[in-house]
Amino acid sequence: MTTPHDKKDRRTQTGSAGQKADPAGPTPADEKPAGPTPADEKPAGPTLVDVAPADELRTVTAERDQYLDHLQRLKAEFENYRKRVQRDNEALVLRAGEGVLESLLPVLDNMQRALESAERHEEGQLIKGVELVSGQLRAVLEGHGLDEVPSAPGLPFDPNVHEAVVAQDSDEYSEGLIITVLEPGYLLHGRLLRPARVIVAR
Repeated sequence: MTTPHDKKDRRTQTGSAGQKADPAGPTPADEKPAGPTPADEKPAGPTLVDVAPADELRTVTAERDQYLDHLQRLKAEFENYRKRVQRDNEALVLRAGEGVLESLLPVLDNMQRALESAERHEEGQLIKGVELVSGQLRAVLEGHGLDEVPSAPGLPFDPNVHEAVVAQDSDEYSEGLIITVLEPGYLLHGRLLRPARVIVAR
């Protein structure tokens, strides 16, 4: 025999067991949280693409600074070298001038002696003294590389070492020959220092 209490218990059990989950409905595992996920977020800080140009710029800047420093050092060294060469050249010129003047001092002494003796000797002795001084001076200058340009009456005129002051007719010399030497010319170490001034026959 079934009592009303038993029917109620069966309805309660049937209702609890009949409640089944809808297989088509969403489950907690299938639901996605709102907003971006960690996988969708970009990492903070510069990426590899951003870092590479910065490193390359630092490298190029360092190389530029290195080359600039090297160039400035070379410029300073060259300036010091130029000043040193200039000082050496000036010192060389001074030493060369000192040598020439020192070698001329004995000539100056002999010239002074000749002038002093002119008051006590006859004219012939004075001439001999002047000739002696002149020869000594010529020898000193030749020792320093000074040579006289070949120029004498009867020699051919050479425009490379002679300067024709006048061209005139001559019965003694043919055309193109030197008639008279007005001023001797000189070569210094083979280079023309002063041309000889001459009169040439035409």
